[in-house]
Amino acid sequence: MAETEIQATRSQLLETRKRIVLSKRGYSLLKMKRDGLMMEFMKVLKEARGLRGVLVTSYLEAVKAISVAEAVEGKIAVESLIYAIRATPEISISDKNLMGVKVPTINILSKSVGYQERGYGIIGTTIRMDLAVGSSMKLMEIIEKAAEVETSLRKLLDEIEKVKRRVNALEFRVIPSLEETESFIRLRLEEMERENIFRLKRIKGRIS
Repeated sequence: MAETEIQATRSQLLETRKRIVLSKRGYSLLKMKRDGLMMEFMKVLKEARGLRGVLVTSYLEAVKAISVAEAVEGKIAVESLIYAIRATPEISISDKNLMGVKVPTINILSKSVGYQERGYGIIGTTIRMDLAVGSSMKLMEIIEKAAEVETSLRKLLDEIEKVKRRVNALEFRVIPSLEETESFIRLRLEEMERENIFRLKRIKGRIS
């Protein structure tokens, strides 16, 4: 705000000081929120790193099991087994709150099931085919969990960036500008007060 647009009145000075107090309070609260979000982000990041290791291991195990089953039983037999499976994973997605940020929670309703619940006969399959199916189902569950964690990371990071921008705006623009305005009004009022005193002295000197 240009100095010529500022009204140098006591009411404006009080209003400016009130805005400074509120801005500094908001700044402190936002810094606390930013720090809290960073702590949550680091927790989720640690979980994500652990999941990535599990995901890679599970993927390699599933690929190996499927490759062995295809090599021994034949690719057509394995593909037929896949089409026969009825126990596909079912999920439900809900939200949870992390420091004011809504992040997804993926609940797996149908986890890995036993051989008799997979929709194909035990007699017509081998242990290698069962291992291929089991490792694939396990991999799918881990992928779903990884998707939950990765999405939470992105949402937390987006919120951290928003809060950081607001903190920086308050620290480097809003608060300094208000303090500059407060200083201008205060100095202008002091100057006006001195002018009034000088004027009164001149009037008093003329009367006497």
